[in-house]
Amino acid sequence: MFGWIVRILLVVAGIVTGWFVARDAAIFGVAQVMVALLLITAVVAILAFWPSQWTISLSRFRKPR
Repeated sequence: MFGWIVRILLVVAGIVTGWFVARDAAIFGVAQVMVALLLITAVVAILAFWPSQWTISLSRFRKPR
């Protein structure tokens, strides 16, 4: 399961890196890993802060007593 997540992130990172760096360039692998780390950081940040944003938006709809 974890391997699938990593594979999907690396495929997405390869696509994004391909927009900025030629696939034949020697730095492509390094750039792909950097983009993959940015994607992992973004996913972790979204998962970490999503519950707080969800509760804030839900508390707006509650009726005050």
